[in-house]
Amino acid sequence: MTTDPARMHSVTGDTTELVDLVLDYSRRRILATDTPLDKPLPESELRRLAGRTVSENGMGAERALAVFEHVLAPACITTDHPRYLSFIPTAPTKAATAFDLVVSASAVYGGSWLEGSGAVYAENQVLAWLASEFGLPATAGGVFVQGGTLGNLSALVAARDHARSERGNPAGRWIIVCSAEAHSSVASAARVMDVDVVTVSPGESGVLSGDAVRPALAEHGGAVFAVVATAGSTNFGIVDDIASIAALKDEFDFWLHVDGAYGLAGMLSPLARPRFAGVERADSLIVDPHKWLFAPFDACALLYRDPEQGRRAHTQHAEYLDTLTEATEWSPSDYAAHLTRRARGLPFWFSLASHGAAAYRDAVTASLLLARRIADEIDRRDGFHLVRQPQLSVVVFEREGWTKEDYALWSARLLDEQRAFVTPSSHAGRTNTRFAILNPLTTFEDLVEILDSMED
Repeated sequence: MTTDPARMHSVTGDTTELVDLVLDYSRRRILATDTPLDKPLPESELRRLAGRTVSENGMGAERALAVFEHVLAPACITTDHPRYLSFIPTAPTKAATAFDLVVSASAVYGGSWLEGSGAVYAENQVLAWLASEFGLPATAGGVFVQGGTLGNLSALVAARDHARSERGNPAGRWIIVCSAEAHSSVASAARVMDVDVVTVSPGESGVLSGDAVRPALAEHGGAVFAVVATAGSTNFGIVDDIASIAALKDEFDFWLHVDGAYGLAGMLSPLARPRFAGVERADSLIVDPHKWLFAPFDACALLYRDPEQGRRAHTQHAEYLDTLTEATEWSPSDYAAHLTRRARGLPFWFSLASHGAAAYRDAVTASLLLARRIADEIDRRDGFHLVRQPQLSVVVFEREGWTKEDYALWSARLLDEQRAFVTPSSHAGRTNTRFAILNPLTTFEDLVEILDSMED
């Protein structure tokens, strides 16, 4: 059987109907006010409900969309639900979500100025705004990458490249120094780069300080090419003492990278800004807009104090790329471990340009205030124990007398009943749970109801 090879790409009655179906579903989903949390299903159940979805002749757009809407989508937890409080949630604005459709519909390529100058200009406007918020010089710049793991890796690759150019290779192996509570992506980057990680205990407070880092720098000397400070740890939302770590740059030669994937957005609020003193001395940093800056997946802003150091480390060279690499214009593909890229910063740009920075400051501040309020509620309740006072918007607590199994059963029941998604965590060998509060639609009453469920 022969078919028209262009039929999937041509504008016909069938494709018009297909687009209308998808846009109608997208509109209903974006504007819904009662989207359920939903929950995962076993593969056997998905196989029973969805059956075989890929075949030689296809099932048609209407049926495929129905399978997604009624079977596949409900088997995915809604990460922007107000009661999704595990891990680090996402909470994209309606503007950012809607514009994500525009980015795909426009077939924008975000890897080079030649192919996407308008998109790159807009993304760079946002990166310049972030750099200003964080106290970096006006010459700072970078790129939006997939997520914090790729952002940390790309920054650390640039850091090692810079160290090699400045002082050659060490007698032994290159070393990254970071907190024992640093994000797992730092160790992952080290494995990819085949370098070593020296972890430093932050002490009981969880806050890494310059005094704790100094002995590692003194011991390992020129083998240390980077120190990673955390601006808002995933588990507790703890901000390291970045200022005292940065002060060590006056004595030791190292690249300071700040992993602010979750927490650095807290600088937008005057309530939290003082905690981040020292960020302005970073050689590189990351912050994920798909976390606390209300953009859809997936977007991490990677910024370099001196973007040229990122470009030297990451520009790919090939004959077919000469027309790009020999140009002087800004090409985002030159600043991280990637080449092909979508303009993933545009949804954030559209929302920020539409609403203004003040709206973002208000939303971040609201999360901080709610975290403090629910922490006080936990602290006053008999049978509950607040593990630490929150620095940002993560609140970690224990239900006294509960075992790991108690937490697991409670968490599963909450999700099964579609009341909330709150998973167990742990610290220092003790099981606990946590509220990661980012969504401006999350209310104090939501959180109180979840606490009450632990007393049922």
